[in-house]
This record gives sequence, structure tokens and C-alpha cells, in this order.
Amino acid sequence: MPIRTGQEYIDSLRGRKLKVYLFGELVRDCVDHPIIRPSINAVAETYDLAESEAGLATARSPLTGAPVNRFLHIAESAQDLVLQNKMQRRLGQKTGTCFQRCVGMDALNSLHSTTFEIDEKHGTNYHGRLLDFIRAVQEENQVIGGAMTDPKGDRSKGPSEQADPDLFTHVVERDEKGVYVSGAKAHQTGCLNSHWIVIMPTMRLTENDRDWAVVGAFPADAEGLTYVYGRQSCDTRSMEEGDIDAGNAKYGGQEALIILDRVFIPWERVFMLGEYEFASMLVERFTCYHRRSYVCKTGLGDVLIGAAGAIADYNGVPGASHIRDKLVEMTHLNETIYAAGVASSHQAHGLKSGAFINDDMLAQVCKHNVTRFPYEIGRLAQDIAGGLVVTLPSERDFRHPEAGPLLRKYLAGRKGVDVENRMRILRLIENMTMGRNAVGYLTESMHGAGSPQAQRIQIQRQMQLGYKKNLAKNLAGVRGDEGQDSPPAEPSEYFKRVFGVGDGGR
Repeated sequence: MPIRTGQEYIDSLRGRKLKVYLFGELVRDCVDHPIIRPSINAVAETYDLAESEAGLATARSPLTGAPVNRFLHIAESAQDLVLQNKMQRRLGQKTGTCFQRCVGMDALNSLHSTTFEIDEKHGTNYHGRLLDFIRAVQEENQVIGGAMTDPKGDRSKGPSEQADPDLFTHVVERDEKGVYVSGAKAHQTGCLNSHWIVIMPTMRLTENDRDWAVVGAFPADAEGLTYVYGRQSCDTRSMEEGDIDAGNAKYGGQEALIILDRVFIPWERVFMLGEYEFASMLVERFTCYHRRSYVCKTGLGDVLIGAAGAIADYNGVPGASHIRDKLVEMTHLNETIYAAGVASSHQAHGLKSGAFINDDMLAQVCKHNVTRFPYEIGRLAQDIAGGLVVTLPSERDFRHPEAGPLLRKYLAGRKGVDVENRMRILRLIENMTMGRNAVGYLTESMHGAGSPQAQRIQIQRQMQLGYKKNLAKNLAGVRGDEGQDSPPAEPSEYFKRVFGVGDGGR
């Protein structure tokens, strides 16, 4: 039976033989471990949303003819991509953290078009294999973990030039049944909470890197896998009694290092093998999808703006002009992120495979905004919250028979506000700006899907400076300096597609 509810998803993770290290020990039970469970709860919300808001979080699959979770759907229109964004924001609002499924969704979408074009050139059958795999996971309603980032070793060298070839995941053996891969994937969001892992190249490859040009899928509990769980700020608060100090006790994110030691991938789940020239296409399409997926952070921003507004109210200053101004600024920054992401989706175009991909330039702008604006939103939230956000005593002190009454007396805010409610909001702000979920809201916003310079490079490639110079020169009446501009003077395909330049407009 396919997984339908969040509880059924949680139950589907039980009984697996995962090799997971956390705090130097092997984890016996991932599902009920207090540090891991909040991240599982966040993924479970993606199932419950599909039940409660089906119009938003499901789509009809052309492969099965049935409604499927939108995280497993291949975008067939710009509207599909817009609905992805709306779903992502909604889940951010409901969890206040990373819900871990965007990377799998974006991996499937980028592979759909890339495998089609590999087959077109080489006569392979990767696309058919991929469609069979997608159909199977749609029917079972499973979670896909996309694994792209390699440790990379010496950043000045490519995969085949490394002293240790395992610093990039690569094929070590082939036989009549399939291939065996070794290496590692770093910073892997939600990998323990996935049913399947899909590995992909992490960068442009050369002919010498053929063994590293591999894409394939295997179960998250496949033999040869070792996971080392990533440490998060304030993570051990989840192991303490009570639920206040954690800030967001129910939901959290997850990252781990995946180590692969001769992991087997059968031929039917191999979707690239040696076609090194398509690695850059796959990476660029994945990052195009994934960088506009960061509109999910606007859902977290909504929560943090709400927390800032609530603490201002609890402090008795909701009407202060500087408080209102800061809340307006937080909202402006948050909506600017969302605007770029949704605009990118609205300006999508079709690819040869029939999948739709969002606008690349605006995806870069969206993600570049995300590397900056959440930090400012977080700063303003801390500003509004005041010093108690970092000096508040523990829940255990508040529960103490002698210290507790003193704290309730001297840490009271506006009359009529329960001190515990004030404490809970302060802990939530701490959680999102410097605690456990600051990983998903701040640091992940900086480095996920590529750090800021990666977006700036892509923006520079597409900014059409030569064409824009000619626009200015034409209006200014400049004559006689043809040939001085090295950038192209004609509009790019991007400009033609988006603005209708050269075809009479739209």
C-alpha cells in the first residue's frame, strides 16, 4: 500500500538497517532518537499537507494517471512550478524549518530532461529507466533524497586529479548486474529520512572524469552506506526534559555525511554512466530548479516575522513606530525573495523531454537574495526581542519551586501575558536565528544550492551587458564606436524568450 499520512511515513522508516553515527556512537533507533525525530516530523508534514490541501500539494501524474505528491511530480507547465513554490512556502510556515524534500523534487525534474537528451545523442535508455523509477516511487509515495555535493578535496583539482579518488563519488566496478560506487556525499539534507538516494555529479567534468560521471538510485539502507550525522547548534536541547528550551521542539532539519563503500546500483537504476559532457547540463538545470526552490525560506520568514510581532506585543510595545518600521522592513525583504522565485517559475519554458524549467536568471536572483535577506530579518527579530533572547534562564529553572516564582515575577512583560508564553516566543526566535533551525534558515540559505559567488557568476553570464549598452547608446544618439564592446550586442535567447525581443513582442 502507498504511504498516505505522516504517521504512515514515520512507520515506513522503522525496521531499516541503517548504519548511522551520532556523537561517536552507532544509533540503534533513528525514528525515536530525540535529535533525529524532529527532522522526521518535518518530512511527515509533506504527507499530511497532501491530505489536507490536496489542490496545493498534489498533482495528477501522466505516468500513473493518479494524483501524486507534488514532490514526486515532473513539472508540465509554469503553473506546476508556481504551485511548487506555494507549497514550499506553506510547509515553511507549518514547520519553521527545512522539510527536506525539495532537493529530491529538483533532482527528478532535472534528470527528466537531461536523460532525454543523453538518449537523443547516444541512443541509450536512461530516460526510460528514469520514468520507470519515477512511476514506482509515485505509486509507493516515497521520499527521494538527491545527493549532489561531493567533499571535493583540493578545490583546484578535478575529480580524476585528486590524490584520493574517493573525494568525488565514482564507479569502481561494473558487472552484468550493475555498477559499484564509492566516495562520499556531504551536507546531505534529509538523507536518513529518505527511502531512496539518487547520486549525481557535482560539477562540470572532463573526458578524464568518465568514472565520476555517474547517476543512479539505491535504497537509503543499501549495503555499504555509512551516515555520520551533522552536529547542529543547540541540538542536545532536544534530549532535555521539557519542550520550551528547544524553541521548536516538534520540527527540525537534518544533514549528514554519506560514505559509500562499493554501493551496488543495478542497471535499471543507472541514469548516466560516463557521459561526462552532460554533467554540466545536469548541474546547471538542477541548480536552476533548486535556487528558486529557496522560496521555502519565506515560509520560515513568515514564522519569524510573526514571532517578532508577538514578542513586541508581549513586551508592551506593538504600536511603537520603530517596531512597526522594522516589521515592515522584515516583510519587504521576505516578499522580495518570494517575488523573484515565483517570477522565475512563471517565466518557465518547456524542454525537449516535455518537462518545464523555470527562468534561470531570476532563479539566481532569488537564491542570491536568500543568501542575504534572512540574516537581516533575523537581526531585526533579535533587535525587537531584546537581550532576553540570549540570557533567558532554562525551563528547569522556571519549574524550580523556589527560583520559578522569582523568575515569573521579574521576567513578566505586559500585564495579562503569561510569562511562559513570552518565554516560548523568545526561545523560538533564538531557535531560528542562532539555534538548531538557524541551520535551515541562515547557513543553509548561504551555502545551499551554491554559495553567493555561484549565483553571481551565473548572473554575470546572463546579464547581457553589451546588449544593454547598445540600448543606452541608441537612445543617447551615440554613433561611430561599433566593435568596441566585447559582450554580444544582440539579445540572448533569454531576452528573446522573456521579452519577445525580435519577434514582435508578446
